[in-house]
Amino acid sequence: MLVNSKHFIAIWLKEDDNSIVQIIDQRHLPHRFIIEDLKTVKDIATTIKDMHVRGAPLIGITAAYGMYLACLNSEENNFLESIIKSAELLRSTRPTAVNLMWAIDKQLEKINQAQTKQEAISISLSTAKLISEQEIQNCKQIGEFGSKLIEEISKKKNDGVVNILTHCNAGWLACGDYGTATAPIYAAFDKGIKIHVWVDETRPRNQGARLTAWELGQHGVAHTVIPDNTGGHLMQHGMVDIVIVGSDRTTYTGDVCNKIGTYLKALAAKDNNVPFYVALPSSTIDWEMKDGIKEIPIEQRDGEEVKYIQGLCEGEIKKVLLTPSMSNASNFAFDVTPSRLVKALITERGICSADSVLSLFPENKK
Repeated sequence: MLVNSKHFIAIWLKEDDNSIVQIIDQRHLPHRFIIEDLKTVKDIATTIKDMHVRGAPLIGITAAYGMYLACLNSEENNFLESIIKSAELLRSTRPTAVNLMWAIDKQLEKINQAQTKQEAISISLSTAKLISEQEIQNCKQIGEFGSKLIEEISKKKNDGVVNILTHCNAGWLACGDYGTATAPIYAAFDKGIKIHVWVDETRPRNQGARLTAWELGQHGVAHTVIPDNTGGHLMQHGMVDIVIVGSDRTTYTGDVCNKIGTYLKALAAKDNNVPFYVALPSSTIDWEMKDGIKEIPIEQRDGEEVKYIQGLCEGEIKKVLLTPSMSNASNFAFDVTPSRLVKALITERGICSADSVLSLFPENKK
C-alpha cells in the first residue's frame, strides 16, 4: 500500500543485503515512520514479542523470515539442531495467533530436507518469500470477495455511502499488504464506491486510532476515530451498515479469536441486525481446535500497557500514566466470538457461513 505516495509492504529483505530483514516499526506510528533492520533470530523474536510487528498474517511472515535468519546464522556442523532451537524461541514469543506456528512448521518441513547449511539457507529463504507472497495474494483475494458485499449495500442506499465499523488493525500493516478486514474496504474504494469507516481506537495499544486511521488516511478513505464503546450506539441509530474485523485464530467450527473487544461488537451487531463479517486467510484457521472459548490460548500482556498511554506531546513521543500508580491492571489481549454471532467468513477462496469453513477447504476434513 501507499505511504506518502510510495508503495510499501510491511516486511522485506534489504535491497542490497539479503542478510538483513527490514520492517516498519509499528510502535512509532502514526507520528514516526521508522524502518528497522533485523539481523538475527533473536531480533525477530523480540520484534514479534514486543510488537514492533503485529497482526496474525504478518507475525507468520515475520517468523518465516526469522527461520531464514536462523539458517543463515546457524552452526555449520549442527545446523539442524541450531535451527530447531531457534524455532522454539520463535514459538515462545506470542501464543494466540496460529499463523506463528503455521509458518514455523512450514519452514521446518522444508528445512528438514536440507543436507547442508547452504541448502537450508536457500530453502528457508525461498519458503519465507513464498509465504509472504501467498499471504499478500490471499489478502488481495479477500478484498475482491469482500468488496462485493460492500457494493451490494451501496446499491441499496439512497446516498450510496457504506458505513463500515472495524476493530483493531487488520490492515496491510498487519498482513504484508492489503490487509484482511481492510482489503474489501480498499478494493471497494478503488472501484469508486463511497465509503466511510468507523475506526475503534482499540485500547489499550490503540491500534485502531494509531494504525488503521493512518492507513486509511494514506489511501484517502474517509474515516472517523471513535472510542471503543461507541459502536453499539452507532448501530442502534442505523449508522453502521456492516462490521468487518480480522482474526488471530479461528477454529474450523467458526469461533473467532480477535483483539479484545471484538466479542462486544459482535453482540451489538447481533442485537441490531447489522451483519458481522470476519476476514481472514486460511493460515489463520486452526484445523484442530473445535471450541474456541475453551481451547484457544488467550495472551495476557503486561498491565503497564493499560496503565499508560503513548502519544505525541510537544514534538516528542511520550508515555503518560492514566491510572493511580498503585492500581493493578489486567490486560487480556484477545477474546473469542462464538460462530453463532458471525454472519460469514471472508477467505481467499470465497465467503462461507462461519460453521461451514470446511466446505471451502475440504482437504482439511478429518
